[in-house]
Amino acid sequence: MQTHFFRQFTCFLALCLLPFWSLAQDWPAKPVRIVVPYPAGGGVDAAARLVAQHLSTALSQSVVVDPKPGGGTVIGAEMVSRAPPDGYTFLLTGGSTMSLLPLTHTGKLPFEPLVDFVPVSMVSRLPFFLITAPANNYNTLKELMADAKSKPGRLPYASNGIGSMGHVGTAMLTQSAAVDMIHVPYQGFPPAISDLVTGRVVMVMADLAPVKGQIQAGTLRALAVASGQRSRFMPEVPTLAEAGYPGIEFEIWMALYAPAKTPAHIVTRMGQEMKKYLEMPSTRESFAKLGHESDGAGPEVVKQRIESELKQMLPVVKAAGLSNK
Repeated sequence: MQTHFFRQFTCFLALCLLPFWSLAQDWPAKPVRIVVPYPAGGGVDAAARLVAQHLSTALSQSVVVDPKPGGGTVIGAEMVSRAPPDGYTFLLTGGSTMSLLPLTHTGKLPFEPLVDFVPVSMVSRLPFFLITAPANNYNTLKELMADAKSKPGRLPYASNGIGSMGHVGTAMLTQSAAVDMIHVPYQGFPPAISDLVTGRVVMVMADLAPVKGQIQAGTLRALAVASGQRSRFMPEVPTLAEAGYPGIEFEIWMALYAPAKTPAHIVTRMGQEMKKYLEMPSTRESFAKLGHESDGAGPEVVKQRIESELKQMLPVVKAAGLSNK
């Protein structure tokens, strides 16, 4: 009797689990979309297309990149946060979407980073460099900061926009160094770099893409890298700690997310495929051409980084007058 009951129960349980087993086996049964909340043709879009190309092969299904720029990444991120959590829509975006927008966005942000999204994987990191021009006559960051301290409220620095990562990163440095500099925001890096070369501003914090050629040509000079370690792209440039400003680490980073409540087996599978791909030597070289360091760290690392940066940036944005809190 007990044996008969056990067999019936086993059959019943198998029938109950069959739809979930089938779902796990069938995914992905249609094209997967990776939303990128930046314009097509940019560095994030290019990295996303490398990822999509690999995943299309690994998953035996088409993976497409869908650029949805606007609102400082809010439009694309909100779209993914409201997408069905079925494993067919993902978000690839910079860390600022999750760790800076919640602190600076005017009005109510239409999503909560660690509520409406589940991290899947890190994707890449981009080192930020403190850049000046030979015309400004600074050979070290210490020299620049000393000059700024002797001229409070007079030396201008550039950024690629109010509340941008370049703005907040430089604010971290000036607050740590206890110097008062004038912030001059630009619409993107190109006009900021142009004024840096001519000496209208004395410093900008930027990734390598808009400045590498001019550094190599000698019209710009890298004084420090804001990462915790020297960059493989410019190993001769000291870190901020080595330049005399310990305790400040700042870089751009990208990660992949799914809408909250996406089935765990799908998130796990995507994370496994991302880790495999991002740790390949060929991937590192492909990403290096974009100025990125590929990084296949898992979802817990992404979550911890968001939580850490939210705490780290809050006093900085408050002091800079950017906080919405």
